Amino acid sequence: MRLDRSEHRRTTVLVIEDEESYREALASGLDGEGFDVSLAIDGFEGLRLITEQQPDIVLLDMLLPGMNGIDVCRKIRAISSVPVIMVSAVDSELDVVLGLELGASGYVTKPFRLRELVARMNAILRRVQPDPSQVDGGLTDPIGRTGTVSTVAPRSGPVFGAVAVDYVRREVTLSGAPVHLSRKEFDLLAALLTPVQRVRSRGELIELLWPDTDLADTRTLDTHIHRLRTKLEPEPAEPRYIVTVRGIGFRIDPGGDAGVSPPTGGRVHNAQDAPISA
Repeated sequence: MRLDRSEHRRTTVLVIEDEESYREALASGLDGEGFDVSLAIDGFEGLRLITEQQPDIVLLDMLLPGMNGIDVCRKIRAISSVPVIMVSAVDSELDVVLGLELGASGYVTKPFRLRELVARMNAILRRVQPDPSQVDGGLTDPIGRTGTVSTVAPRSGPVFGAVAVDYVRREVTLSGAPVHLSRKEFDLLAALLTPVQRVRSRGELIELLWPDTDLADTRTLDTHIHRLRTKLEPEPAEPRYIVTVRGIGFRIDPGGDAGVSPPTGGRVHNAQDAPISA
């Protein structure tokens, strides 16, 4: 049974698969099941298409050339909350665990039947589908826009303080007012929010956001953290939500407790919290 979709919009799926036979078979089969299908032959093209097309769901092969599926999944989670199903010819328990820990929504092993795959995709899409009855009768989305709510793409409410994030539109609001973030600033915020309260090391953030750049120091990262705090924190000089973890990196404190109840010895901070010019 197919997932109910808007008559004006079909669900979009991005297939990241280097094996041509599987790629073409999936394109044909999923199109016949009512999906709009985009194809990528490797992780680099897949990441570009996620940014450009913002698909509703991704089928990601584990054994890709250049950048394997685990690394691709990690980078997807830094920029998007799109559901990801890992696909592999190798039924490795370690691969399954790694994929799920990185935020994959499911896992299928080759060879598989199209009906099985579609059923799993539809189940995942139903889980992330917002309930229109809980969103002003289906006329307003959680951040206050009027119009038709997507029946597939997830929306996020407040993530900390008065900040709300729409991952699909890549938009951020503060107390309902739009906040302009650069592409890298949004990607950094998304990385810190997946999942919330997880500590992200400096090295991990640099690898996620500037993978092809040799950053001998962390000045660029610190500059972007400072900009996020300036735009989103009530008191940027005393950040409550975008918190420095001494000697490691950064995390999001959704309750804002870091700046309210400092641990023994004072608030966690270091010299890199200071404003830095670009």
